[in-house]
Parts: sequence; structure tokens; C-alpha cells
Amino acid sequence: MQKKMKEATARIKINKLLEAAGWRFFQEGNAPANIRLEPSVTIKSADLDALGENFEKAEKGFVDFLLLDAKGFPLIVLEAKAEDKNPLVGKEQARKYARSQNCRFVILSSGNLHYFWDLERGNPYVITTFPTPDSVIGYQKVTPKPERLIAEQVGDDYIVLTQRPSYQAEAGWKNEGERPSYIQANKLRFLRPYQLKAIHSLQAAVDVGKDRFLFEMATGTGKTLTAAAVVKLFLRSGNASRVLFLVEQITAEGMKIDRMFFERFEDTVRENETIAKAIDAGQWDRVIDYVNREIFDKPEEYYTLDKLRKAAAVDRRLTLREILEKVFGLIPRFKSKDELLEEEFAKFVADFKPEEAGAIPAIKTFFKAYVTSGQVRHIIDSKDFTVLATHPMFSTRDFKAVPAKYRALVPEYIKDYVSLNQFAA
Repeated sequence: MQKKMKEATARIKINKLLEAAGWRFFQEGNAPANIRLEPSVTIKSADLDALGENFEKAEKGFVDFLLLDAKGFPLIVLEAKAEDKNPLVGKEQARKYARSQNCRFVILSSGNLHYFWDLERGNPYVITTFPTPDSVIGYQKVTPKPERLIAEQVGDDYIVLTQRPSYQAEAGWKNEGERPSYIQANKLRFLRPYQLKAIHSLQAAVDVGKDRFLFEMATGTGKTLTAAAVVKLFLRSGNASRVLFLVEQITAEGMKIDRMFFERFEDTVRENETIAKAIDAGQWDRVIDYVNREIFDKPEEYYTLDKLRKAAAVDRRLTLREILEKVFGLIPRFKSKDELLEEEFAKFVADFKPEEAGAIPAIKTFFKAYVTSGQVRHIIDSKDFTVLATHPMFSTRDFKAVPAKYRALVPEYIKDYVSLNQFAA
């Protein structure tokens, strides 16, 4: 019975995702069907039933759907697989079929895991919902122009030229004595050397075929200004028409206070010869004991570990040793909770090398839930699995997707090898 329930989900899930995004197997009023199994061949209910609930009756073990544009031309190839298959297996066949149908876009899905692939812009990436017809058509209108982005001249006045295009011709700028007050009065934002280097590095990365970029910059180093320069670069070079800019909801004043508090702590411990020498000697027990006795909870600043954790603005519990390692340059930054989870799961995979490739996402979900949720740990350890039916983080379906042997192996491994304290908020 359990197997039948699993098999009954793949096609149903994909159908619902298609319908939710505005794709239609059958005509709805005046809106024609925009999904085909073959070019120019209308789908019938019997055609879908013939595929099997989990595509188990499909001749190739998967199904290629054609998603059409408003004129009825192929727009996307959707390769649908059974739940226990990795969507990325056979992606080259999907690419060939898409090319034969003059399609730029491919969706690879197993019902649980989905990838969107723009054949003109790199590799498939994970999506959680299917794109709508309008969103894909809008995306299609943006044709990459890497040569223009590479050739764009970016100097330290790249933002200033947008703020005040003729600034170099104005008297306040020409007079070197007045220049500082002119810059301040007009709030001109010049890029600092390291910000300019970041932009040039991005252009160099595009020149070698890359299309994804990550800047890691410390608090107060001008991430927003750097991002503004990147936005301008993409818009001016025709490599974007719209940009979504996301920021955390933390007030600037609060960030400034936290940063100043943390910087004062950095100065305090760096200037302390006892701490510096003990760290150089690797005497961490001595360092931590000294900081707790001689630095924390003193009237001058009332430094505490909780206050430093808050000031560091990390989504997990930092240890005092980590904080001191960061202060003395032994680590470049604090890793996020998810980064640590990914590292721990990578170690698990390296040790046990799961042969069930299609089940790795399910195993990872179980691994992360067990590490981060005390409630999930209690449910699993007490075998009170019925509670998972209403659990918001890890459901009964999530648990059933985990191969039987890993349901016991993952908790045992975590108890033996993973420190749970570091993952607490």
C-alpha cells in the first residue's frame, strides 16, 4: 500500500505545479491547451493515463512535455521523471530534444525536486515552483550580452556619473580646495579601490564564461554601493532589464551600534599581550579562561558572550573561540548555520557514500532537521512518528522518502560526530 501511494504522487505533483503556474493540458474556455506530448498533437486524458501514475509505463522511463507560447510554438521542454529518479540524469538528452524543438528553456522534475535550465546561460538550478508562461516570455527577451559587460569602463566615479553626470565640469570640483565640501554637499559616492577591484573581478569572471558571482564583504565596507555598481553594470550593458534587491530587515542604526560594540571588543583583546601570546602558542583553554575572568562583565563595557553573538549577527550560536579566531585573523568570517550543515552532511556522504542518488535530497532534509530541531530529534528517538503528520518542518512524507537504513544511521552518526550546540540560534 505504501509503495502504491508513493507511485501515485509524481505525475499528480507535476500536474499541480503546471496548473498552478498557468499551464494547461486541455482547453479552458477560450484559453487553448499549451502543453503537448508531441508537436501539433493535442493531449487526451487517455494519453496521460497511459504514462502511469509515476511515469512507470513511459517507454523511456521519463516523459518530455512541450510547453507552448501564446502562438502555439514550443517554449519549454519539461522532462518529467519518477520520484525515485534524479532529475539531472539524462539532462543531455533533454538538451538535444530542446534544441530540436528550437527551445531555449528546459525544466527537469521528479515531482519533488525541480531544475530550470536556460541553455544559453549556464547550468540547471533548483526551483521550488514552475515558471508562468508570462515570466518565461519576459525572461526570453533578455539576451545575454557578455561582451558589452566586459567592455564597460568602470572607474571610481562609476556611481558619481549617474548621480551628477557633469560633475567634472563644475567649479566646485575643479577647485581642489573646495572639492571635499563639494563632494559632501552633493553626496557623491566614489568607489573605493577594493570595491572597484570587486567589479573588475566580476567582469573578468564573465570573460571566462561564468555567470554567477558572490562577494563577501565585512560590515561597513560598502556592500550596498558595490551592489549599486553591479546593478548599473548589468543594466547599462543590456544584461538585465529589472533587478530584485533583497536586504535583511535590520535597522542601520542597530547595525552601527552592534558593529561599534564588536570593534571595541576586537581592540580590547588585540591590545592585550597575555591573550595575544596565548593564542600564538595555541593555548586556547588558557585564553578562554582569561577572557571570561578578566574581560567579560567588567564595568567599562560589560562584554558578554551573548552580546558579542548578537553583535556578530550570525544565525547560530558562536563559541568564544570562534570569535577570538575571527578577531585575530585565524578565520576570514563566521560561517552561517546552513554552511556548517552542508559541511557536516558532506562529511556524512563522504563516509557512507549513499548509492541511492535520487534519495540524497531526502537524506539531507532528514539530516538537517534532526540537527537543528530538538522536537524532530525527540520524535525520531521516541519513535512517535504519528506527530510528523502535522509537523511544519519535517513531515511524514519527508520521513518516508528517506531509505529505511538511513532512518537509523543518520541519528546515530549525528549523536556520535556532530556538535549540536553550534546550531542553536
